[in-house]
Amino acid sequence: MDKLAEGKRVFDIEIEALQKTRDALNETFVTILDLITNCKGKVIITGMGKPGHIATKLAATFSSLGTPSFYLHPGEAMHGDLGMIASNDVVIAISYSGESDEIVKILPNIKMIGATLVAITGNARSSLAKAADVVQVLPQFDEACYLGLAPTSSTTAVLCYGDALAVVASGVYGFKDADFGKYHPAGALGKKLLLHVGDLMEAKEKNAVIKKDAMLTEAIVELSQKGLGMVSVIDNEGELVGVITDGDLRRQLMKKVDIYALAVTDVMTTTPKTIQVDRMAVEALQLMKEKNVGALPVLEEKKVVGTIRLQKIVQSGIV
Repeated sequence: MDKLAEGKRVFDIEIEALQKTRDALNETFVTILDLITNCKGKVIITGMGKPGHIATKLAATFSSLGTPSFYLHPGEAMHGDLGMIASNDVVIAISYSGESDEIVKILPNIKMIGATLVAITGNARSSLAKAADVVQVLPQFDEACYLGLAPTSSTTAVLCYGDALAVVASGVYGFKDADFGKYHPAGALGKKLLLHVGDLMEAKEKNAVIKKDAMLTEAIVELSQKGLGMVSVIDNEGELVGVITDGDLRRQLMKKVDIYALAVTDVMTTTPKTIQVDRMAVEALQLMKEKNVGALPVLEEKKVVGTIRLQKIVQSGIV
């Protein structure tokens, strides 16, 4: 057996199934999408065996993209979990044959409850298709396993079909990255979407600031005490007029100038890169990488309110 060739064969068969499913998309997809986006209750997805695993994943995808959803195990449904379904829900039942025993047995009860039933099946004449309010009939294609029995191509096609519904539904809602962040607070992904500059900046007494009429020696003391690698130079209204960094100070020392005779205005950079306090922390990170700096003054409009450091962003777990 050429193992690599056989692996590619499986890919080819499942890719063909996806292409057939994509090409077969019609107004039924739009009808189901409208049912989902106009649903006043929940989108409940059910399936048995391998389709059940796909249903579980799809329910999670719908939920993360703004459609309240959960997976209903058809076996458990027959023992009381049908009580999770309400009349204003949409139930999506997945069965390629349309005759999965556990699915067929709960169909009358779903109809009695009054929920809208959507079928995703490969058999238009199946019990599932006949009971459903809307039926998406998938094309006929070969399963990838040697016996042609194990759900492979069919489950891949259903997975992609469900993803398409969930993603397009999120577009209909106008789902934004901030919405995504609300549902993904954990890990680096959540932090990228939730953490703002104001959450990580050094502010108030921890921030390094000095007035523009000060001497350089005063700026050196502020740099040393605050340890931010940078001090913001402000005017009497608290607006930024420049910055002095550790690098600026080293360059003056290399020139062997009399630092005791210098004012902060003699040394400061007058056009520093800055970031607004309400921007995302990941934006500050990108700006620091682009400009090769370790800290940025944080502004609220024109006034200095803090300093954000590269080290603090990294420690937050964003990267």
